[in-house]
Amino acid sequence: MRYHTIELYTDIENYATLDFEASSLSDKSWPIEVGLSWLDSGEIRTWSPLIRPAVGWNLSERSAQSAAIHGIPLESLQDAPPVFKVTEAFLSNLAGKIPVSDAPEFETRWLSRRFDASGLGGKPAVEDYHGVTFASFSGLALDMLYETLERRPAPHRAGLDSARLAAGWRKALQ
Repeated sequence: MRYHTIELYTDIENYATLDFEASSLSDKSWPIEVGLSWLDSGEIRTWSPLIRPAVGWNLSERSAQSAAIHGIPLESLQDAPPVFKVTEAFLSNLAGKIPVSDAPEFETRWLSRRFDASGLGGKPAVEDYHGVTFASFSGLALDMLYETLERRPAPHRAGLDSARLAAGWRKALQ
């Protein structure tokens, strides 16, 4: 069992919270926005661009129900950076950190789709946010973390959602 110590400040900064908004929840869906947040000396840093659909992505895999949740119109993706540029910037912003998500199965699917479309190899594995959290915090720190998440409902935008998870960690470190 790990305890809340100074060592954890360094450990948790080795992770970055990851979130995607997607065209739908189907197996053939594709990512439309990525959010990556991390703690840097106790401050939350977030990077979150929209993603222009790649040539091989089927636009019919866009769901009106998903669009109603995240509110990102298809037209706004036409001026977004291409998937290759987003993937390069993702790797640069990740900078050796381990990506974590509260829905790693979905995030892994959309991360894979993005890496496959960009032609870049070396896709990082996505760890489970809750597993990392329980391994890093205990007691009051853990209570404060989950209370922070409970009080901040997920806004369903990738950058805001990833920042919400990082805010939980920041609260636990206080």
